[in-house]
Amino acid sequence: MTRAELLARLQELQQMPKFQNRDICTISAVLSKEALTRHVEVCETAAGALSRTDGR
Repeated sequence: MTRAELLARLQELQQMPKFQNRDICTISAVLSKEALTRHVEVCETAAGALSRTDGR
């Protein structure tokens, strides 16, 4: 996934009820692509969403 796709996915996750009162996007400015991928995966797991970062 490209960085832009990861950021778009993070924006989608931000709208989920679990994250509506938390900022999960700001940190993305300082993360490497690999760290951003992992951050999205962790947020998806926490939200109970299907991971899209593994090519599914």
